[in-house]
Amino acid sequence: MPTEFLDKVGSAEFYRSLSDRDFMRIGTLLARKSFDEGGCPIGGVIIDSHSRRIIGKGHNTLGQENDSTTHGETAALRDAGRVAKLRGQGPVDFRRCTMFTTLTPCAVCCAQINYRGNFEKVVIGDITNAPTTEPILRAGGTQDVLILEDPDAVALYARYVKERPMLHYIDWAGHKKWDEARTNGLA
Repeated sequence: MPTEFLDKVGSAEFYRSLSDRDFMRIGTLLARKSFDEGGCPIGGVIIDSHSRRIIGKGHNTLGQENDSTTHGETAALRDAGRVAKLRGQGPVDFRRCTMFTTLTPCAVCCAQINYRGNFEKVVIGDITNAPTTEPILRAGGTQDVLILEDPDAVALYARYVKERPMLHYIDWAGHKKWDEARTNGLA
């Protein structure tokens, strides 16, 4: 469902009743969607920290569109901007927002999160399958970083690494690292 229609699904009380774990589950559903489409299972959800309404969401599209720039986090950032424009609003002030991501953000996503506005909070659903980038987020101005591992997100990404190692390597490190991994018998 397009983000701009989510306000019609639930009341203000409904959104305020959702926990961080509930929003992480939404991110994991987006990650599952990406995986089912042949892509990398990373989902991102951005909420207004005060109203708890979803203002942006998305998932990685490397496998689907051969687009190495659209990760779960960047897709959610783009969606939040698109929805704000549709509503006649100016640029989104992410300092009042929480970002949920199903996997620890890569360096590029950390840079975007930090550049786009020093989020009030970033919630990470998987630091098992990738090294945590919490220090980078904090150094960039994110006020709070919460590790809230989601067992489904962890299992899904582990399955992805096993079943689609080439996409995993290329997404995280590029073609050169994929070639090195194959040469060294690591993939």
